[in-house]
Amino acid sequence: MTNELETELLTDPLPAPRELLKLEDVIAAWQGATQRLEQTHSALRAEVGRLTNELAIKNRELARKNRLADLGQIASHVAHEVRNNLVPVSLYVGLLRRRLTGDGGSLDVLEKVESGLTALDAMVHDLLNFTADREPHVTPLLFRAMIDEMFASLAPQLAAQGIRTTVDVAAGLIVHADREALRRAVLNLVLNALDAMPDGGELIVTAVAAAGYIDLEIADDGPGLTEEARRRAFEPFFTTKSSGIGLGLAIVYRLIESHGGEVTVRNCPEGGAAFNIRLPRRLPQESVA
Repeated sequence: MTNELETELLTDPLPAPRELLKLEDVIAAWQGATQRLEQTHSALRAEVGRLTNELAIKNRELARKNRLADLGQIASHVAHEVRNNLVPVSLYVGLLRRRLTGDGGSLDVLEKVESGLTALDAMVHDLLNFTADREPHVTPLLFRAMIDEMFASLAPQLAAQGIRTTVDVAAGLIVHADREALRRAVLNLVLNALDAMPDGGELIVTAVAAAGYIDLEIADDGPGLTEEARRRAFEPFFTTKSSGIGLGLAIVYRLIESHGGEVTVRNCPEGGAAFNIRLPRRLPQESVA
């Protein structure tokens, strides 16, 4: 009897102890929890990084707007004072021109004075446009007609520089915007492109309508922008030109921002720079401010 019992114990496997099964379950559960905790930690770290970047961008934007507000107050005061003094100077120059009729040499000098006054008046005009703070009067307008009219007025300069123009805009495309503000913004971008192509080139204007916005693009095939110029393009008083005060693109930014839109710049892969204006589309009942 004893030998049969020993044989049975040796041939039949013993059942796993309950305590051992519980330990394996605990280890498996711990490993699963550890893995889930690592995944959660990675997701939280990525989210914190994203929120930190967003906060840094918003802080920079807030600081920029505060600087713009301070600059706007100073520029507005200076511009008004300069314009007030330009009026009598221009009047006296006109009187002097009438007195110098027939004196070619003196008239040549006077023309240079008038040229300087004109440039100064243009700078004052830019300052006043930059500091203007008014709500845009939004109305529906045909964008293609506005572009054709603008290029017609610039025809002599385009021909003199050898600039080819391409307009890829549907004739019936309607943009809801303040006509004068949008015209000024687009004109500034066009003139900026012409400055980038003194020896000729191609200027391309395109417009694409999407569900919630309209994209307008003004592109040139000039040398493009340096990294610093691209990054600081819309900063007030930043310029890479030998003349001007660097407010043209800052005015564009301000005008488009007042419409609830945005303007960006990039270098094209094939060369040149492209400025993109994105304006929100409005329902008919929202089209008049």
